[in-house]
Amino acid sequence: MVALPFLVMVIALLLGVPIAFSLAGAGILGIYLFTGKWSMVFGILSMAPFSTVADYALTTIPMFILMAYFSSSSGLARDLYTAGANWLSHIRGGLAIATIFACGIFGAMSGASVAAASVMSNIAMPNMRRFGYSEELAAGSIGIGATLDILIPPSVAMVIYGIATQTSIGKLLIAGVVPGIIVGIFLAMAIFVWVTISPSHAPKTQPVPWVERWSSIRRIWPSLLLILVVLTLLYTGVVTPTEVGAIGAFMSALIGVALGRLTWAGAIEALKGTIRTSAMIFMILIGATIFGYYMALSRVPQQVVAAVTEMNLNRWVVIIGIVVCYFVVSMFMDEIPLLLLTLQLTFPLITALKFDPIWFGVLSMMMVSMGLVFPPVGLIAFVVSATANVDLVKVYRGTSVLMIAIVLATVLIMIFPQIALWLPATMR
Repeated sequence: MVALPFLVMVIALLLGVPIAFSLAGAGILGIYLFTGKWSMVFGILSMAPFSTVADYALTTIPMFILMAYFSSSSGLARDLYTAGANWLSHIRGGLAIATIFACGIFGAMSGASVAAASVMSNIAMPNMRRFGYSEELAAGSIGIGATLDILIPPSVAMVIYGIATQTSIGKLLIAGVVPGIIVGIFLAMAIFVWVTISPSHAPKTQPVPWVERWSSIRRIWPSLLLILVVLTLLYTGVVTPTEVGAIGAFMSALIGVALGRLTWAGAIEALKGTIRTSAMIFMILIGATIFGYYMALSRVPQQVVAAVTEMNLNRWVVIIGIVVCYFVVSMFMDEIPLLLLTLQLTFPLITALKFDPIWFGVLSMMMVSMGLVFPPVGLIAFVVSATANVDLVKVYRGTSVLMIAIVLATVLIMIFPQIALWLPATMR
């Protein structure tokens, strides 16, 4: 009875059934197997959708997504990339490092890694091709850079984690700031080492005149102002994360209008995109809630915690096992369904082992980010390959080399948890 719903869910996913319906279908089967009553199943189905999406905290998600779409329509990502490319033009591999820089800052205005991968593929790839960069380095820097959006606030995945585990969303979002900066620095260093060892991947470029450099800096001040406002409001706790998202969305639209880049057609498309993406996420949440009822009836989480406790394993052995499992599963699944599915098992376990839930949230995001660009699937790798018209194998080669930086940052955060916990601890 425990195994059959899981098997049904896996088969449904392999057959291409949407994740929301795979989770819901497996949950319905599990509830019926454990209760034997269709009345119980229909009772849960009648209340689960509303009780799941009526949570006020969930309004944070469409606000952050709308902020991402407005920022994209306003051309802010292109300004960020241009500024980074100009200031790093004297460094071999500077365009690839600029891509990491632009992805990280765009992540602070969006929180959607797939959106960042798509936007930066259109902006950065043609430029790096023009200057003779290898497709492995170009595609790898775009794919890996886009994963920074999962860590750097505002992050939709962090919001989902906070809602699913009843952890402070504000503290979770702020917890990703320092790890995100560290990962970005490590990635820049990895690119520099790569092109130093193998110069053919990034030919030398001519330094851009100082006039152009300062001119490009002036164009990104609206983006930096938007980021400063969002992070300050989150850190001080003056307003809720939902209100931060609303203010960020309004400011990004205002910047687009002021710059003359956001048209009525662009705004309507941004709203449509937000509705589509939000509806998809909410459907997954409903499916995960129905599956959660089955998990509660089966008592699988409690049994897993009891079994691990009885084994008397060192808690770090357990957390390393969880990290490896997250990495493997994330190769086949997007971050949101992955978190909703696995947290029902892993969160009770890590709290029973006295690990900090905020620290585990950051660690989960890093595992998810690696899986999104690693073979055999890797969702972001597919997005970069399709958008930039690059062979998928070349994308995997590039991301696999640069992934060393994320692995090193993950090990650092596991050894020194205060890297993730220091900033949230200083919040009011």
